[in-house]
Amino acid sequence: MKQGKIAANSRTNFATSGIGVVVRAGAPKPDISSAEAVKVAVLAAKSVVYSSGASGLYIVTMFEKLGIAEQVKPKVVSVKTAEPVGEVVARGDAEIGFHQVSELVHVKGIQIVGPLPAGLQHITVFSGGAHAEAKEPDAASALIKFLTAPAAAEGLKKHGLEPG
Repeated sequence: MKQGKIAANSRTNFATSGIGVVVRAGAPKPDISSAEAVKVAVLAAKSVVYSSGASGLYIVTMFEKLGIAEQVKPKVVSVKTAEPVGEVVARGDAEIGFHQVSELVHVKGIQIVGPLPAGLQHITVFSGGAHAEAKEPDAASALIKFLTAPAAAEGLKKHGLEPG
C-alpha cells in the first residue's frame, strides 16, 4: 500500500496461524501449558526440529528468550528447504517439532500437542488486497469478501487457520 501497488483501504485480514508443537503419533504428549513447561519439554527432548522459514526464525528467538538457546543447539535436526517439520517428526528423526499449525494438520504420523502458550505464541496474519491497477477490481473485491465470509471459516479451520 505504501508503494501504491495495493488499492487504498482494500487490505483485509482473512486468517491467522499460530505455531504448534508436535510429537510422533503415539508418543507421550509433553506439557506445553506455560513458557516454563515448554522450556522443560524442549530440554527433556533428545532432538528438536523447527522450520527453515519465518516460524523457525521465531523459534530460535524463543529459545533465546527462554535462556536455552545454547543447550538446544546440539539437539537441533536440520530440515531441507520447504521440508515439512511434521514429516521429520513422523519418521522419528526428531522427538519434538515446532511449525505453523496450518503446516501440521495434514501430516500423517504425528500428533499436535497444541499451540504454543500465549506468552510464547507468534501469530502470522494472512491478508489480501486489490492490486491498484487490477483489470477486474470487482473480482478482487469478491475474492476478499469470499475469504472473509462466515461460510469460509470452516474451510480455513480445516486447514489449521483461524478466520480473521
